[in-house]
Amino acid sequence: MLYLVATPIGNLADITFRAISTLKSCDEILCEDTRHSLHLLKTYDIQKPLKSFHKFNEASKEDVIIEQLKNGKVFCLISDAGTPGISDPGQRLVKRCVDENIKVESIPGACAAITALSASGLSTDVFQFKGFLPKKTNDVKAALQEILPYRGTTICYESPKRLLNILEQLQELAPDRLIVVARELTKKFEEIKRATAKEQIEHWSLTEIRGEIVLMIAGNETLDAVDFTSLSPEEHVAQLQETYSLSKNEAIKMAASLRGVPKRDIYNKLHS
Repeated sequence: MLYLVATPIGNLADITFRAISTLKSCDEILCEDTRHSLHLLKTYDIQKPLKSFHKFNEASKEDVIIEQLKNGKVFCLISDAGTPGISDPGQRLVKRCVDENIKVESIPGACAAITALSASGLSTDVFQFKGFLPKKTNDVKAALQEILPYRGTTICYESPKRLLNILEQLQELAPDRLIVVARELTKKFEEIKRATAKEQIEHWSLTEIRGEIVLMIAGNETLDAVDFTSLSPEEHVAQLQETYSLSKNEAIKMAASLRGVPKRDIYNKLHS
């Protein structure tokens, strides 16, 4: 049996009775950083062995863990903070367990993405989670261009060092879009800022940014009023170019994604 146990994202009081009980009853706890997790275990008098399990060693340890699970050992998997497998180690181990018919049970609890979304003031009816954005500048721009037409709220995780760069790209691509930045959630210096990209840049440029960041982008209300299926490919590409200051090739790629057709179909229409 593998238990996925959500742990606090900041405030150590944000853990469930069931999570504590499960951690106390398992054979061993898999965690990202044994030193970090030991603090949580000491707080709740959980006396179980900890085994390091993170993105750099999960592949090499997977076979041994699977074999022990098959032999009846009960593991709990925790991350440094939040729900395991959500932009944290665990996804591939869970898939392997499912493939091997090993029971997996999730013990619900804290998740930074949902905590931030619920307090954001943005739409919670429709939303998507993108995890961490790509590292390379061109890849980030491409990712944002894919996100911006989405009609619901988009949630991303980001590091303090990269936040201003992401906001600068958002200012260029969608200057009027509402952006919400949440940092240090559930901690003493929790801060949630709701503003346009330009206003966000002005705010975060005044101080050293610390703590993990949840970045949320409001949905595209502009296109809600436009049925792009009524537009020709040429009109659609032109609209996207104007709305997001895109090159023609970038607009062709976005139009193809929105229409659910190959990029070459749009390209051929424009060059026929």
